[in-house]
Amino acid sequence: MGVNVTLTPINHTLTTLATLAGARLKARGMKLAAAESCTGGWIAMAVTAVAGSSEWFERGFVTYSNEAKQEMLGVEKTTLDSQGAVSERTAREMAQGAISHSKAQIAVAVTGIAGPGGGSAAKPVGTVCFAWAGPGPRLRCETRLFQGDREQVRRYTVIAALQGIIEVLEENQ
Repeated sequence: MGVNVTLTPINHTLTTLATLAGARLKARGMKLAAAESCTGGWIAMAVTAVAGSSEWFERGFVTYSNEAKQEMLGVEKTTLDSQGAVSERTAREMAQGAISHSKAQIAVAVTGIAGPGGGSAAKPVGTVCFAWAGPGPRLRCETRLFQGDREQVRRYTVIAALQGIIEVLEENQ
C-alpha cells in the first residue's frame, strides 16, 4: 500500500524566476547553458523543474573541481593559478566555455565559496562570482557577497543567476 504525499515547490521564487527566464528565452528562440561550481547543478535543477524547459535549456555543466573547469569548459590553468577558482575571470571563462561547448546562445556561470569553510580575508565565505555570456559577444561579470549558511548562499546564488539571465535578455531586446 502506497503513502500519499503532497509535494510542494522547493521555492516559489526559483520557480517563478526560472519560468520567466524560460518564457523570454523561448520567445527569442534562444537556448541556455549553465556552468556551475558552488551550486552543484541547482540552476539546472531550477530550470528543468519548469515544464517545457527542453525547448530553451540546452545543457548544464557541473564543474566543481578546477580540473573539471579546465576539461569541460576550457578554463585556462593560468587563470586558475593566478586568479583562483573564485574570480570573475574564471566565471567569464566558464560562461564562454559553456557557450563554445554547447548549442546555447546564452550562458550563466557561477563559482563561489558557499562555506562553512574555505573562505579567506580576501574571499570570505559567501563570495560568489557570476558571468553571463551572450547573445553574441556580450559578457557581464559581477561578484556578490551573500550572508547565511551554505544552503542560503547557494539558494541566493541561484536566484541571482536567474535574475541575471532575465536582465541580460531584457537588455538585448
